[in-house]
Amino acid sequence: MEVEIKLRLPGAAAHQRLSSFLAPRLLRTDAPARPLAAATTAQRDVRLYGTDDRDPSRAVLMLKRRPRIDAGVSRVEEVMEPLDPALALTCVDNPARLGAVDSPIVRLVSDEYGVGGDKAPFVCLGGFWNTRGVYELEEGEGKGLVLELDETHFDFGTNYELECETAEPDQAKEVLERLLTVAGVPYEYSRSNKFACFMAGKLLP
Repeated sequence: MEVEIKLRLPGAAAHQRLSSFLAPRLLRTDAPARPLAAATTAQRDVRLYGTDDRDPSRAVLMLKRRPRIDAGVSRVEEVMEPLDPALALTCVDNPARLGAVDSPIVRLVSDEYGVGGDKAPFVCLGGFWNTRGVYELEEGEGKGLVLELDETHFDFGTNYELECETAEPDQAKEVLERLLTVAGVPYEYSRSNKFACFMAGKLLP
């Protein structure tokens, strides 16, 4: 079970202000990732990492299902495994090929959802780009928390969000709220995830 705090930022100015405020704590910036959704009952996707999506540095196969989000706390079942980048590109070009991949995730999806066989092959629903700044708090009550500041580009708009995976969501949420207040960055609790926005074809709150 992945448990995350998800706080939505109102726009690019708030994202830039928070990015500048957190700059001394920057661990890394993840290269843009392109997820390719494969079904609607759960988020099953191939994610490509790298600056050139025709020559990715790495790839993963991911399953997220049964998402719940309440007052900015997201809980979702998550399974992830590495995928050979060359094979990932083959699956991007021909999504039905994913059904033949020897993978626990593919077997689970086939057993539970009936997707992946000849009668119900995987299909590509599209994708979006996400650039993520990763930061670590080094002092105070939030010491050790790793924050992820996302800028997600869809065909229909851009979403800005601060996330933090944690086993203690109530405490972590208080830390993030105080940090945003000190930084002078407005926010609201996220009520939907990136995949829901993608499926809706519009930015959701």
